[in-house]
Amino acid sequence: MAFKSPPEITKSAVETGTAKSQQPLDKTLVGGVLAGAYIAMGALLAVIVSSGLDPKLWGNLPVLVTGAVFTVGLMLVVIAGAELATGNMATAGIAVLKRRVSLGRYSVHLAVALVGNLIGSLLVAYFLAYRTGLLNVPMSLERLGTIAELKAHTESADQIFLRAVGCNWLVCLAVWMALGAEDIGGKILAIFFPIMAFVAMGFDHVVANMFFLPAAVFAGVPGIEWGDVLNNWGFALLGNLVGAGVFVSGAYWYLFGRSAGPAPAAAPSPARETPRPARSPVSPAGV
Repeated sequence: MAFKSPPEITKSAVETGTAKSQQPLDKTLVGGVLAGAYIAMGALLAVIVSSGLDPKLWGNLPVLVTGAVFTVGLMLVVIAGAELATGNMATAGIAVLKRRVSLGRYSVHLAVALVGNLIGSLLVAYFLAYRTGLLNVPMSLERLGTIAELKAHTESADQIFLRAVGCNWLVCLAVWMALGAEDIGGKILAIFFPIMAFVAMGFDHVVANMFFLPAAVFAGVPGIEWGDVLNNWGFALLGNLVGAGVFVSGAYWYLFGRSAGPAPAAAPSPARETPRPARSPVSPAGV
C-alpha cells in the first residue's frame, strides 16, 4: 500500500489548500452543501445504529458504534470530493502560512464553506431525518435526545471549546493522512480511526452539531432551543479553528513546511586550463 512521507503530505496539503481557497466561490458553496449533507448522513446513521443500546447493559459500546459508523461522512467528503470547512481549516491554513493564500481569501473561503455546510446539514436534518419519520421511532428519538442534551446543556462553554480543539485535531489528522494515501483503501483506513476516536470520546465538531442539534429541535426533543444550538456552534467553531490551526497546519508547517532559507552558494569550480594545440611532430630532417 503506497503512501507519502510526512514532508510529502505537507507539500500535498499546501497544494490542496491553495487550490481549494482559489476556486470560484460558487463551487465552494456547492461543495460545502455536499459536505454538510455527507456529515449529516453519517450522523443520522450513527443515531439509528446506536439506538436501543442501553449503556447499563452495553457500557461504552454505544459510543464506539456511533463513532465507527459516523466515519462514513468524512469518507464521502474526501473520496467523492466536497468542501468541509473544518478539514479545510488545516489545508487552507498551511497554504496561508506558506504565503500561497492571503488571510482574507482564507477567511472568505471558510465562511462560504461553512454556510454551505450549514445548508447541507439542515436539509438532511429536516427532510431526511425529521420529515421521513426516521427520528419519530422512540429508540432513535431517545438516542438523539441523549446526544443533544449533552451538547446543549451538560457541556459548559469551556468544555465545548476544549472538546472542539481535540475534535478538529483528529479530524484534520484524518484529512492529512488521507492525503498521504495513494489508494482508496488507504484513505478509508486513514479516515476511520481518528474519526471513530473523536466521536467515541465525545468531542465537538461544529458541522456534525449542525445536524445533531437542529434535528433535536425539529423532532421536538424537550429543552433544546435555538439559543442552545447557537451557543454550541459558536464555541465549537472557535475550538475547531484552534485545533486545526495550531496542532495540524501550524505544527506541520513548523516541522516540514518552513522555508529552509536561501541555498548556500555553490563553491566556484576550479578554472579549467585551455588545452594547448598539439605541436606538429618534427621530422628527423627538421623539415
